[in-house]
Amino acid sequence: MADYILEIGLEEMPAHLVTSSEKQLVKRVKDFLDEHRLAVQEIKPFSTPRRLAVSLEGLADGSESISEEKRGPAVDRAKDDEGNWSKAAQGFARGQGTTPEELTEKDGYLWAKKEIAGVPAKEILALIGKEVVEQMTFTTYMKWGNHSFHYIRPIRWIVSLLDNEVVPFSVLDVEAGNTTRGHRFLSTDDIKVASAQDYESALEAAFVMVNADKRKQTIEDQLNAIAKKNNWQLDLKSELAVDLLEEVNNIVEWPTAFAGNFDEKYLALPKEVLITSMRDHQRFFFVTNEAGDLLPHFLSVRNGNDEHLENVARGNEKVLVARLEDAAFFYKEDQQKTIADYMERVQKLVFHEKIGTVYEHMERVSGLSAQMADALNLDAQEKADLKRAASIYKFDLMTGMVGEFDELQGVMGEHYAKMMGENDAVAKAIYEHYLPTSAEGEVAQTKVGAVLAMADKFDSIVTFFAHDMIPSGANDPYGLRRAAAGVVKTLEAHDWHVNLLDILTAFKQANGEVTDANLNMVLSFLTDRVRKQALDAGIRKDIVTAGTANVIIGDYVYVADRTKVLAKHSEDEDFRDVMEALSRVARLAKKEPVQAPVDPALLANDQEKALYEATKDMSVDALKPEGAEAIYQALAKLQAPIAAYFDHTMVNDDDEAVKNNRYAQLGAINTMIDALGDIEEIVIK
Repeated sequence: MADYILEIGLEEMPAHLVTSSEKQLVKRVKDFLDEHRLAVQEIKPFSTPRRLAVSLEGLADGSESISEEKRGPAVDRAKDDEGNWSKAAQGFARGQGTTPEELTEKDGYLWAKKEIAGVPAKEILALIGKEVVEQMTFTTYMKWGNHSFHYIRPIRWIVSLLDNEVVPFSVLDVEAGNTTRGHRFLSTDDIKVASAQDYESALEAAFVMVNADKRKQTIEDQLNAIAKKNNWQLDLKSELAVDLLEEVNNIVEWPTAFAGNFDEKYLALPKEVLITSMRDHQRFFFVTNEAGDLLPHFLSVRNGNDEHLENVARGNEKVLVARLEDAAFFYKEDQQKTIADYMERVQKLVFHEKIGTVYEHMERVSGLSAQMADALNLDAQEKADLKRAASIYKFDLMTGMVGEFDELQGVMGEHYAKMMGENDAVAKAIYEHYLPTSAEGEVAQTKVGAVLAMADKFDSIVTFFAHDMIPSGANDPYGLRRAAAGVVKTLEAHDWHVNLLDILTAFKQANGEVTDANLNMVLSFLTDRVRKQALDAGIRKDIVTAGTANVIIGDYVYVADRTKVLAKHSEDEDFRDVMEALSRVARLAKKEPVQAPVDPALLANDQEKALYEATKDMSVDALKPEGAEAIYQALAKLQAPIAAYFDHTMVNDDDEAVKNNRYAQLGAINTMIDALGDIEEIVIK
């Protein structure tokens, strides 16, 4: 057994790509070892802003020797009529590095047995540059010098050590060796790594904490210690704090936490302004008292040691105060104008050069939100609040605060709306119309805010589609996939079963540029979001395909629900029998559809009479309000009657009237089956 260290030394990487790049390197190395049959006990990752590395501990001396058999042509094709080896047999033997005489016969075929000897680990690891390092992919690339090669950042050095021996390879003009680099400012000399086992300690001596998890824990401990010492409350478990901690961890190699202060007068600003200035702009952690009120202090992390730390703190304070001074100025100036003043300026703000202004966008959203309010039975007050919110909800885009801090769109809209006399429902809707802001983000909680959020997103999707600006591949510059996912999530969160086709049809009639083809594409686009959510939740692909088929009226809450119901019952012992029975009905009903009521007088045997009695009072309209579970349960009860029906009934009877009546009966049942989607897509296991 041996240990191996691979380190790719780089210029500073973007913080948000460090962790994902570390994970990718681990996976590529694991796949590389598997492909070459080289066993390892543990793969340990390392990363800093300037390096990606993996340590292979307990590495086998070489790859495993194996024997494998390759199947060749059939025996009856191996020789010609004269008993000579055929070209097929000769070619197969030659390809396997043997002769036809050494082939063996088994199961009617010729087989070649091949012994593949093991390869020393050093020989295999010499390929890691070409097969791992150069194959890494990123969302951001650079090229440098005269090289055409692209990478996340320029490669400056490579360490490749098997125990204490260099495993040579090169990437461009960078030769792998045993030399790394320490902290950019605290360690100026190149660092010789004596062996793979010494890698982490050698870098620690050069002020680089290369283990990302250890570095993050050190940061947490330092921050918590300062907060505890000063009796401040610090929450590092919230979603935003976790993201900030990850970012800070990926911009430092030797962390040292410190505290800073700012004047209490800035606490008069909305807390969101203060938090945004600290967290988003300066990567500072805010602190509160026990009541949750912001305190005029912050915590930050230096990439270095504790020398002259007070000077570092004072410098960070000056930068923060400059931001807060700007915020205080804009906050005061913004209050000198009214919402009407800002709305005048919104009329000139371009939404998109092909589509028009933001004001025109708002007018369409106002009409669309009114239609949705009617469909969802909002009360008179909610409709009034929605109408007012829809008429002003983008006004804060023209405020100085949002112009300087664009992360505060909606946040300042809510704050200013309250200050300028709007009621809480209208103000809250202005904030909520942006929600959800991420795949995991919360949706609008109020009805008014939720409807406005969906209408705003719907208009964007439909109008961009109408102007042929449709996402393709990974390209989605206007965030339309996120908007569609937001619509679906909002509908599900509020359990709103609404006919989106009717709403979008009315929208099309009011907007001449929108066509039926656009609406069909939009509905398919929304269906794709339901599919993705279901797949992300771990539901089988065939069940997702079945559950998201036959989306006719655009009730996406029901579509998502029936997909989950099918997934849940796929674990039932009788699921196979139920699906086989229902699929048999569906296939025949589609083969010869008959749109006519079932005539009980034409039912010829006890089994079709029993099936008729079991289904005559069933209807989609009656069961659908109870949900997909009720429909599934009703259909599952038909498994035995359907099986008995087919055992004793010939559907294609010689009597045309009896035959048509039987197809009518199957068609009526299939109407219920269609309510579960396209169950013929389900793979029965």
